[in-house]
Amino acid sequence: MITYLKGRLVEKTPTYLVVETAGGVAYMVHISLNTYDKVLALEEAKIYTHYVIKEDAHALYGFFDEQERSVFRLLITVNGIGPNTARVILSSMGVEQTVGAIAAGNDAAFKSVKGIGAKTAQRLIIDLKDKIGKESVQNIDKITISYNNNRNEALSALVSLGFVKKAVETTLDKIIKSEQGELSTEDLIKKALKML
Repeated sequence: MITYLKGRLVEKTPTYLVVETAGGVAYMVHISLNTYDKVLALEEAKIYTHYVIKEDAHALYGFFDEQERSVFRLLITVNGIGPNTARVILSSMGVEQTVGAIAAGNDAAFKSVKGIGAKTAQRLIIDLKDKIGKESVQNIDKITISYNNNRNEALSALVSLGFVKKAVETTLDKIIKSEQGELSTEDLIKKALKML
């Protein structure tokens, strides 16, 4: 998994960056307006990434800081919210407003975002309120990063083994809910293989 890219910003648009790394390889990275605003004046940057593998495409999503990436990873755990919708949410609301709206149960804030209906807005709050709780934005990385990394790595591994993504997601979520302690990626995979 590509964790971050560090290099020269060859191209900057409101929706994507082209980052040229030391080896001369340039990566196209999808970004939010939030990240675009922060890199606009920069020639070089460290861009945190999230790698998405779909049946028909591979895509890199980039973030100026780890907080935005953590919130993005939380959003895409919600059924009905894909990477592009999560990016639109972060572009429209930003990190602090997104976390604040989830913590406050403010579904109206999400309904104002293009592509988010009433049911998706409510599901988003129901699914994520417990994960965010009353924590501040500064602490969100500690809450979500290990959960999301381990879950996402296990998901990628199991899908690459030929299991159906939806079934794997459901199984992993059941395992995570039933276990009180944090599980490593290997433990998640082993438990999921027994259930699938």
